[in-house]
Amino acid sequence: MKKFLKEFKEFALKGNVMDMAIGVIIGGAFAAIITAFTEDFINPLIAAIGGAEVGGRTEIGDTGAYIEWGAFITSVINFLIVAFVLFLMLKGMNKLMTIGKKKEEEAPLTRKCPYCFGEIDVKATKCMHCTSDVEPESK
Repeated sequence: MKKFLKEFKEFALKGNVMDMAIGVIIGGAFAAIITAFTEDFINPLIAAIGGAEVGGRTEIGDTGAYIEWGAFITSVINFLIVAFVLFLMLKGMNKLMTIGKKKEEEAPLTRKCPYCFGEIDVKATKCMHCTSDVEPESK
């Protein structure tokens, strides 16, 4: 049992697990902010512009059960906002990760002979296919 607890402790305190836990906590807080933004800003704005009640619901027959379409629309708006913000954050992080890294563009090692269109080395002065004299590429 001690070995099991020791292994679990090593696993739980690894950097990846802790980073993930922090990400989940921050994600939950971010979701709460987005929900508040949607309910307190977006929904009243939609209601003011279109006169629609975003918090609406429809009763199913005389059963007393309701379809909460307003809550569903709010959830969809929340999802779209979160997805858009995450997209922008990932795009920004990818941009930051590429800053300072040199893109190494490899120069081609071969070129086409202007006479027979065979593949020849870029430094070649004579085509190995048609034996024509060719100018070496200058850089």
